Amino acid sequence: MPHRPRWPRRLPWLLALVLPLLGCGSYPQSTFNPAGPVARREAELFNLTAVIVAIIGIVVTCLLLYIVIRFRDRGQSGRAPQVRGHRLLQTIWVLIPVAFVLYKAVPTVVDAFWLATPPTGSLRVKVIGHQWWWEFQYPDLGITTANELHLPTGQAADLTVTAADVIHGFWVPRLAGKVDAIPNRLNKLWLQADEVGTFLGQCTELCGTSHANMHFRVVAQTQADFDAWAQRLKALAQHPVPAEGALAKQGEALFMGDRPCYTCHSIDGTKANGKVGPNLTGLALRGSVGAGLLPDTADGLTQWLHDPQAVKPGTIMPNLHLTDAELKALVAFLQAQK
Repeated sequence: MPHRPRWPRRLPWLLALVLPLLGCGSYPQSTFNPAGPVARREAELFNLTAVIVAIIGIVVTCLLLYIVIRFRDRGQSGRAPQVRGHRLLQTIWVLIPVAFVLYKAVPTVVDAFWLATPPTGSLRVKVIGHQWWWEFQYPDLGITTANELHLPTGQAADLTVTAADVIHGFWVPRLAGKVDAIPNRLNKLWLQADEVGTFLGQCTELCGTSHANMHFRVVAQTQADFDAWAQRLKALAQHPVPAEGALAKQGEALFMGDRPCYTCHSIDGTKANGKVGPNLTGLALRGSVGAGLLPDTADGLTQWLHDPQAVKPGTIMPNLHLTDAELKALVAFLQAQK
């Protein structure tokens, strides 16, 4: 018979050893690289659970191997000795699991109460999930934005999470655990970023065709930068950016009338007051369009406006079949929103 290589039979074992290690790196959405107190507390609880499970697994495996080897079939006949009514053994195998459960339960309950109470002075934000984008309202500041949640570092944010259509899932792995966004229900979550940076978020409930494309970003800034951002949005609401130049004015006319984008989108301080799509006030201040799918550049905006369905299948925004001239004009108008 021809010699068969052994590696195909060994491949499953190699994969079983290597694949778990791939999840141990520091990735943009890794829960093992917390950047705030909530995520850090949850990571510590997870690590505690992992240690307990590992200890149980090792002990049980060692006992199983010992029993298999020690009491293996040696050709003896008759029934093996039966152990009954051994109070010491029964006490041990009851008390050990109880001890492990209590060791895990106490910090779990303590953390549950801690996570349920946001710190005093937290920044209030209402989070609304839509198919397939995110709306962020700051009731104390009187501003609304989409797909980018801006927060000052070192300050907790008290989030009230809900949904406008179906169930979504709000999750920023490096800052906090998951919470469901459910229509007609308000769920609570608080989080905090301790370092400046951009943290990627994701919908975690299967909510339709473009569920996997429902991204968002948490932009953690210094207090000064956050205040400047908030003041800029407030200023735009009171004094919208006038369209300057023939191309931007043409785009404004398209947005506000010829191609009535204002019926679905809002731009604070203008007649655009639509609630179907994202609020576009200060759109050019954001880092992406299409809920994190494209960069907020002229090319990104052009690609999105040209055919939204090609970028995000199933999105409510239709293909308006814009001409090249209309695309350039709308992009010029939207890029002026800053």
